[in-house]
Amino acid sequence: MFKPKFDNLWGTGQSTIDGILRATADLIAGKIFVVAGYGHCGRGVALRAKGLGARRVIICEINPHRALTAALEGMEVMPMREAAEVGDIFVTATGCKNVINAEHMKKMKNGAVMCNTGHFNVEINIPDLEKISVSKREIRPLVDEYTLEDGRKIYLLAQGRLVNLACAEGHPSEVMDMSFSDQALAVEWIVKNRDKLSGMGSVVLDIPEEIDRTVAELKCKAMGLRLDVLTPEQEAYLSGWAEGT
Repeated sequence: MFKPKFDNLWGTGQSTIDGILRATADLIAGKIFVVAGYGHCGRGVALRAKGLGARRVIICEINPHRALTAALEGMEVMPMREAAEVGDIFVTATGCKNVINAEHMKKMKNGAVMCNTGHFNVEINIPDLEKISVSKREIRPLVDEYTLEDGRKIYLLAQGRLVNLACAEGHPSEVMDMSFSDQALAVEWIVKNRDKLSGMGSVVLDIPEEIDRTVAELKCKAMGLRLDVLTPEQEAYLSGWAEGT
């Protein structure tokens, strides 16, 4: 639970924005911010961009459920070929390749910034960018300026690699502690139950819910969060089916 719902969502969201700001010093407020992919990582980035005052946040998706989620959370949804014409900052978070290619780059406005936070350095088609450019220079550390034939300039951050790791420090420890705790307790559970698991072969197992709950409770305690507690009557109601309509 903690990997996708906490460090991917909130960690990637914040650290990606952090990487963009450190690399460029650009203002997010007032910009048109395009995110390719609305999984946990892309959603986190989009929410942070929206919170920082991006004028428009545009989502490019192939999954109808994620597209609907984006729309219902106040994002615009359109294909990359349309978003390319209006975006100021582009972030890929898909896990796929060639999400932004020459077709899109040729439509981008002068000064557009591209970066990746989802996968290897293949989400942005760098060979395409090299082909359509007449010159390239590094104007800041990990900021490459590509000049196209018509004089427009496009900026690529971190050579297309993970911008939150290359240009910033990755996820804050306050979110990674949950994932690492979950993983450590999962390893402990595997060791303690190795006799039961040894004959199962290579399978993917869900860790016990109690581990997730323990980590969540400890994190709430560390943050000073206080929770309500069910009464015996409420517990009986929730576990039964006779009451209610």
